[in-house]
Amino acid sequence: MTDDSSRTVEEKLPDKKEKMSEWFNRVLLEAEIVDIRYGVKGFIVYMPYGMSIMKKIIKLYERELEDTGHKPILFPVVIPESNLRKEAEHIKGFEGEVFWITHAGYTRLEEKLVLRPTSETAIYPLYSLWISSYKDLPLKAYQTVAVYRYETKATRPLIRGREFLWIETHDVFRTAEEALRQTIEDKEIFHKITFEELGIPFIHVRREDFDKFPGAEHTYAFDTLLPDGRVLQIGTTHYLGQKFSRVFEIKFHDIDGEYRYGEQTCFGIGLSRILASLILTHGDNFGLVLPPQVAPVQIVIIPIPKTGFDRERLLSYIQEVETILLNHGYRVESDLTEKTPGEKYYQYDLLGVPVRIEIGPREVESNTLSVFRRDTRTRETIKLDAITTYVARLLDDIKENLKKKAREQVEMSLSNVKSIEEINNLKDKYSLFTAPFCDLEECADHIRERTGGMEVRGVLLDRRVGEGDKCIACGEEAKNIVLIAKAY
Repeated sequence: MTDDSSRTVEEKLPDKKEKMSEWFNRVLLEAEIVDIRYGVKGFIVYMPYGMSIMKKIIKLYERELEDTGHKPILFPVVIPESNLRKEAEHIKGFEGEVFWITHAGYTRLEEKLVLRPTSETAIYPLYSLWISSYKDLPLKAYQTVAVYRYETKATRPLIRGREFLWIETHDVFRTAEEALRQTIEDKEIFHKITFEELGIPFIHVRREDFDKFPGAEHTYAFDTLLPDGRVLQIGTTHYLGQKFSRVFEIKFHDIDGEYRYGEQTCFGIGLSRILASLILTHGDNFGLVLPPQVAPVQIVIIPIPKTGFDRERLLSYIQEVETILLNHGYRVESDLTEKTPGEKYYQYDLLGVPVRIEIGPREVESNTLSVFRRDTRTRETIKLDAITTYVARLLDDIKENLKKKAREQVEMSLSNVKSIEEINNLKDKYSLFTAPFCDLEECADHIRERTGGMEVRGVLLDRRVGEGDKCIACGEEAKNIVLIAKAY
């Protein structure tokens, strides 16, 4: 049976779909994910519960990166201005949004420094010293850091800020073929964690040349759909080719005796935005709904005391259940505070704890457990001796259910169109569109103007233009099928 009784009408959060921003801000504050009251605009504080979730997310990605041959590194947060300016296209893309450091104490620096907006120009000068032979390749490394960009648009906690967390890989290969294979592996890594573990669906596109990463040959992006119908970029992988290796002299003595420049890739995993997407994708009007893999507490046990029943007997039974679960590796807590059961239900609904076990006299007498699952808000009674197999199956089912619901939402939001008029006629029903496109920037601008801000997000690599397909903006022959959506 379903359970909506744990909140009064006055206590309920705003409707997530109708008031997404208000719902999001309330959840971030009340579930103690982040505190936005720091004294510098665009900078937030990760609170203990939010940071605990984040650390589990980070661990998933880091483990997968290391399993695929990446080694951890950590570079300084400051980059000399001369490094940043070495790659002309790169500096053109970032110069207007970096934080400059001009003084140390009262002393003006001889050379300005920037806070890391991304780390190519910090890392690659050292790569030129680390790599001298083909035997040094491939070099695959990653770091988990904060990056800093002077965002001029309206800031939103976790979604658009001036300091955010991410993981970035920086890889060097002998050949272009190896580097391009790495971009495919990056997609596989992203899919394995972002969707298979966290349940966040995404659409993979190749950004158009006019929208690619400054200094890249190709940019591949991962966009997810938020409840308000906008898409959010939560990761990118870039084929850099030799653009940076030639500038920073990353070259090696090859098998045939010739010196060659390395072929490079970099991969950015937007941790702050992934946390925001996790909250917004799975949450409901009661609060967070966390996938079991990243829930700080996977199971909470709540006593339901009754006057006249032996309290020690109740607590002993709760301890037995907790011990069984702890011994099987689950993150479990028993809430023995003086709060009422209703207050506890409210709290753990808000925190998104996947499973709640309620134990009162009836459960003690019958050697059973009342189990509530957060994702479907349903309750079931099970025998104590079935708890370990039941919980293992239940947590896996919660994970799969969250993935299924999120994927279905994206599928229901997607429509294939052949004209701008179709987009405008269907905007109330769909938020994602695929359409034939000629790849020209002026046509992308035209689409944005005619649709009220919908953007060409990139080429869908698994789709091909059909015979006679025309660009929806200019009517000329289409070259690709692209994703069109409003974006953050």
